[in-house]
Amino acid sequence: MTIAIFSILIFTGIIWILNKKLPVQICPLCAGVSLTWILIFFGMFFEKLSIFDYQLPTAILAGGTIAGLMSKLEKFIKLKFILIWKTVFVVSGFMAVYGLVTREWTALVVSMVVNIIVTFLFKKHEAEQENQKSEKVKELEKKMESCC
Repeated sequence: MTIAIFSILIFTGIIWILNKKLPVQICPLCAGVSLTWILIFFGMFFEKLSIFDYQLPTAILAGGTIAGLMSKLEKFIKLKFILIWKTVFVVSGFMAVYGLVTREWTALVVSMVVNIIVTFLFKKHEAEQENQKSEKVKELEKKMESCC
């Protein structure tokens, strides 16, 4: 696990430095965690790392990625379906991680397909996103007016 922690710190630092030059900002910690478990997974897949020693850290880190993805994507989901979407997304995401670390490819693929379908099914339309932005702008304007 020590290697994984150092890897997260190193990748996080690299992405933090690269963000100063990149046109699109990437969360350094999210990238550090994701790159670490992906690298460990490939090490196990190609039998360079012990599955016994690295399967659990990979699952823990990949589970964190699922939770992070959920929090980033939730702003695109219709509010009235948010709890249903979060529940399906996280449970299915954890099932995908399980399929990945145990090499049960059917579980991985089915879980990923479920997440994609559910996300598109509950996704806000552009008009809803614009309306939500307009409401936030109006709310901020009211707060500014009553401020002074």
